[in-house]
Amino acid sequence: MTMETNLETQATVGRVRNLWALDWSPIVVGALAAAATSSIMIAFGATLGLGVASAAPTWRDASASLSVLSGLFLILQALISFGCGGYLAGRLRSPYRASESDDVEQWDGFHGLAAWALAVVLGILLTAAVTGAASRRSALTAPPSATEPSVLSYEIDTLFRAARRPPNADLTPARAEAGRILLTSSSHSGVSPEDRAYLVQMVGATTGLTGADAERRVDSTVSASKSAISRARASTIIIAFSVAAALLFGAIAAWAGAEAGGRHRDGMPLESWMLHANRFNRAKTDWRRTPATLPE
Repeated sequence: MTMETNLETQATVGRVRNLWALDWSPIVVGALAAAATSSIMIAFGATLGLGVASAAPTWRDASASLSVLSGLFLILQALISFGCGGYLAGRLRSPYRASESDDVEQWDGFHGLAAWALAVVLGILLTAAVTGAASRRSALTAPPSATEPSVLSYEIDTLFRAARRPPNADLTPARAEAGRILLTSSSHSGVSPEDRAYLVQMVGATTGLTGADAERRVDSTVSASKSAISRARASTIIIAFSVAAALLFGAIAAWAGAEAGGRHRDGMPLESWMLHANRFNRAKTDWRRTPATLPE
């Protein structure tokens, strides 16, 4: 009697361990599918001009509406890609026996979340690799000075533009210093009078402009720098919010997709809130139409 009890206890413990274990093969497949779908959709979005970032100097001139539209597209592609990955993770997972069917949907959802987390890690690694390759210095993307702010490269070019310039003139230290001064234009106090006078002196010595012309150029450059920094800051906020919202909604989509995949795996109808988005396996639902009978 004691041996039978021990055997039953061991079998129960083994079942519980299997129940609480994760099937990593469906998780890996779901994560790869989510990462591949996301990459394809982001590539299509970038082709259509819906990228959330760009190395082009004119990207900062994009309107706020385009930034918001790009963020909405990022959220949409997260819903689709993570939903597909979660569905595969739940659909391909090994089914439980009838006696182990408690909390099956929750464990399907956990597999979807695991696929979502793995897909996010893969996406971060892929983004880091692509960013590293795209950030290599070139004549078009790299600023003339490594220490000057790249967001103000055009404004600094305008500041030191001259009709005649001595050959072999090294403006790297002056451009870097002017860039750091122009960065203060976005502060509450703006560029201080001392910094403005120093910029006027630098512009006059570098370009040969008179005092009044140098002051007008400095004032216009300070105003343009403030606008450029403001646009870059707004774009960064929109991108950060869009990425956070996409990851959050992606986790929800992965959970819901895994539950839908588990129900399809077990031959069960979907939940009522899933019926509006589902167009497959309608014959398994309770609301299917009854065939019409011909009059006798």
